[in-house]
Amino acid sequence: MALDSKPIEHYNYSAMGEVRVRVKLTNAIDEALVRRGMLKPEQVRSYEADALVDTGAVRCILPPHVVERLGLAIIGQRVAEYADGRLDIVGLTEAFTLRVLDREELENALVLGDEVIIGQTALEKLDLVVDCVNRRLLPNPAHPDQPVSKVK
Repeated sequence: MALDSKPIEHYNYSAMGEVRVRVKLTNAIDEALVRRGMLKPEQVRSYEADALVDTGAVRCILPPHVVERLGLAIIGQRVAEYADGRLDIVGLTEAFTLRVLDREELENALVLGDEVIIGQTALEKLDLVVDCVNRRLLPNPAHPDQPVSKVK
């Protein structure tokens, strides 16, 4: 399969209905090393951003400068399909901790673009819902105190 390797275009997400949320991303390996006494807490690499919540994106997306800042290794490659149908091979990061609305979960991300994007897998794992009318992200009203994962 031949993949289009044209440069990634910046999409304008400033249209009505855009939902953004403050997130904190942390290198999960750094956190594990702190728990094992092999790294000082102040050495943990993290990054805060106003992330775009995109229910059309399956995975989270991190731009290369954020991946570098967090010190995340690229552990593989995945094929990304853009809204216009183009395909591209992009990097997949090792795990990082995604913290949003007092909830946290381990995630991997595709490496592309120039902004942090929160996709469907993170929303499902964090048990968050998008309120498009009021342009905000909320804990699932059925589970307001903590995320609940379906196992059936």
